[in-house]
Amino acid sequence: MELRDKNGLTEAEFLAQYDSSMYKKPSVTADVALIARDGAETKILMIRRGGHPYLGKWALPGGFAEEGESVEETAARELMEETGIEGIRGELFGVFSKPGRDPRGWVVTCAFRAVVDFALVLPSAGDDAADARWFTVTSRSPLAFTDGRLCLSAADLAFDHEEIITRALSGV
Repeated sequence: MELRDKNGLTEAEFLAQYDSSMYKKPSVTADVALIARDGAETKILMIRRGGHPYLGKWALPGGFAEEGESVEETAARELMEETGIEGIRGELFGVFSKPGRDPRGWVVTCAFRAVVDFALVLPSAGDDAADARWFTVTSRSPLAFTDGRLCLSAADLAFDHEEIITRALSGV
């Protein structure tokens, strides 16, 4: 016996008449916080954005999920496309959905963290990344980074990546 809801519909009947346009849908992205230890230093991998929005700002590797793709697959694909790094599986450590976090519209990101051996992971910018490089975390509050040539602060970061990086670093 099939179950019927209060309107007398089976699940198949309900789904046949369901109007998915009733609810606006967010875009979904995945961002990857790749962290490494180099002696006593903590490093984080960032990319410099090669396109709008936030052209020239620094960000975690990441991007939009494609239809039929899990957010875990999105994270791995975007990491590979933007940095050339493959074979790293991160763990989900947060979902960031604050309204206005992305000027393109309603975008929810799933943030992944992985800790790697610095000496074994060599990034190379690709796709829409103008640059990809390791930065040493010089301060956690306020956030500050350097690669020996550039010194970055939270003002140099795109989107809400200050918040995402702060949370990522709190777990290592």
